[in-house]
Amino acid sequence: MKIAYFDCIAGASGDMLLGALLDASLDESVLHAGLANLNLSGFNVTVSRLLKNGLSALKVNVAVQEDLPSRTLLEIEEIITTSSLPDSIQQQANQVFRTLAEVEAKIHHHPVDQIHLHELGGLDTIIDVVGVLLGLDHLQIQQVYASPLPMARGFVNSAHGPLPLPAPATLALLENVPLYGTDMQAELVTPTGAVLLKSLVTEFGAIPPMNLEHIGYGAGQRDLPIPNLVRVLIGNQKAETTADGETLVLIETNIDDLNPEIYDYVFSRLFAAGALDVFLSPILMKKNRPASLLSVLSKPGDVARLTEVLFSETSTLGVRQHLVDRFALPRQIQSVETPYGTVRVKIAHLASGKLKAAPEYDDCRLIAEKHGIPLREVYHLAQHLASGEG
Repeated sequence: MKIAYFDCIAGASGDMLLGALLDASLDESVLHAGLANLNLSGFNVTVSRLLKNGLSALKVNVAVQEDLPSRTLLEIEEIITTSSLPDSIQQQANQVFRTLAEVEAKIHHHPVDQIHLHELGGLDTIIDVVGVLLGLDHLQIQQVYASPLPMARGFVNSAHGPLPLPAPATLALLENVPLYGTDMQAELVTPTGAVLLKSLVTEFGAIPPMNLEHIGYGAGQRDLPIPNLVRVLIGNQKAETTADGETLVLIETNIDDLNPEIYDYVFSRLFAAGALDVFLSPILMKKNRPASLLSVLSKPGDVARLTEVLFSETSTLGVRQHLVDRFALPRQIQSVETPYGTVRVKIAHLASGKLKAAPEYDDCRLIAEKHGIPLREVYHLAQHLASGEG
């Protein structure tokens, strides 16, 4: 499995991530050909090599010839969905910008579809986001990892006036991401860098095991006391054929007096708070009252947050918890091309060498709705292709 690790030495921005991928082996001509599928004019992407504290890196410059101050989410989605980009890139790009718009809408108290993405709705941001997605796809990166992110102090100018660093959108995007503070007075992690990393990264932390194949350096605009760089490490990670074990916490509570309509929202809150799995089981309580056993599978560090959700969003007055051992097969995500479009498939490796393939439901549903074919046919076709049977 090919993986990428972004070492965010001095933070991250969209152009820095893209520069690192180019330096790591992404051909510039491939990038230009991919961006041409946006079917847009009025921009020019140039790449130059420079030194940052003595380290050679690539700097990506996106020059635009537009004076449009901002775009709404719907306007950005229209640009992407009417482009000639592959379906998988369109889906990823739209999800990245929707995540960004949801954060901005919450900060500024506006409906998501009405929020104007000022600095983040420009053509240069669209180029950065699509460029990074195209680069990872062309390099066949199946999983992305990243280091903890540095947070500086100071202020940054915006359409709303000076805003404190880290920028509010950046902080909101990086909930549950490991951060550390620095004394530098500069914006190290931009909202574009934050939303790309949050959308793409499987895990933030130390460099994962890999056979290193390529190293790339992407340069930022400023000169800092430290090298203003993002470094990407690309390599192969051997898929394990035995299940990995870990100790988790199972949180449970019996509920007999909650409106069933509310469970859907409770599930959403629990998953957003870090739940690994949530499920209901029918039970009988005292006096033979029918009830539900609500079970939440959690990492140890998320127990307090998930317990608080249960107390605030359900009628329960008490929960119980116990440790459980979970064994899970290592898995990876790969894309398969069906005659109807791209489907992401989760692949697990058995000890016998056989594969278990589980197509992503949302991808299959979108294709089934678009082409008017049974969803089960799309699902089985993607499963066969991923298993080498089709």
